[in-house]
Amino acid sequence: MKAIVREKFGVDALEFRDTPMPEIKDDQVLVRVHAASVNPVEFYEVYAPPFVRLMGAQLRRPKDHRVGADFAGTIESVGKDVTDLLPGDEVFGTAGGSWAEFAAATATRIARKPKSISFEDAAALPVAALTALQGVRDAGSVQPGQKVLVNGGSGGVGTYAIQIAKAWGAEVTAVCSTGNVEQASALGADRVIDYNHDDFTKGSEHHDVMLDIAGSKSFLRCRRVLSRDATVVVVGAKMSASFLGPLKHMVGTKLESIGRSQKAKFFVAKVGTEDLAVLTGLMESGKLRSVIDRRFTLGEAAEALRYLAQGHARGKVVINVARAV
Repeated sequence: MKAIVREKFGVDALEFRDTPMPEIKDDQVLVRVHAASVNPVEFYEVYAPPFVRLMGAQLRRPKDHRVGADFAGTIESVGKDVTDLLPGDEVFGTAGGSWAEFAAATATRIARKPKSISFEDAAALPVAALTALQGVRDAGSVQPGQKVLVNGGSGGVGTYAIQIAKAWGAEVTAVCSTGNVEQASALGADRVIDYNHDDFTKGSEHHDVMLDIAGSKSFLRCRRVLSRDATVVVVGAKMSASFLGPLKHMVGTKLESIGRSQKAKFFVAKVGTEDLAVLTGLMESGKLRSVIDRRFTLGEAAEALRYLAQGHARGKVVINVARAV
């Protein structure tokens, strides 16, 4: 099969070549991948700034030669312990090495894809939409009527966060650049702040929950537009291959929040069948949709990652594996 692999760190080290078919374990399924997507996860795995290498104890070469997580596709075969999925089922979720024609996926990390949702739209969901869902529902504990500020409302997580916060009954303010104002409004934002013209930390509104996706302002500055007992959910920061990457902003936010009435929360999204099903329910009800910026073929995966690394993607970047490679 064809797949994207790497023997070294760096986007220039990505290779599009023939590789052996993956072997599935008893709790896995073999999936023919129709579409995959590109996330900051792949950026950090491939570009591998120092903090990634140190945390993974892989200073010189990557331990895992595969690339990719999100996917949507059709089951080819199932392991002996998998009883609720069958060959031919259309599914989506995450799998190691999803930038390939076939991938081995653990059954508890996938869900059935409704016929009404395209493979591309489903492949865009897992990492970004689960991060938005769990950030709004769990870390942020958003309640109907609360005011939610989404700092970074134009990327993968941000476009989903606007919609999910609205589905939870919140009043949503999105922060994005000039070219994304109309998109944020179309996704349901009640108010959109163009950071090219206005500093959202100088506004008069006070918010109960802030989803900090962009990481563009310090916690101390953001406090000006937060209610007394607000929660700041730190999702990430601008992609960077510097020594600490997003950790500098994340650690700084935590330190600045110590002793304050407003709290900073961190979390790592968990992939599971139950929450993937929540996403499909929102999609089928019309409360959630995937915003796809650009599509690439599997052979263009390195180009797709370079595009994401520029930091200007409007929504998700998708790899259409089913197209000619």
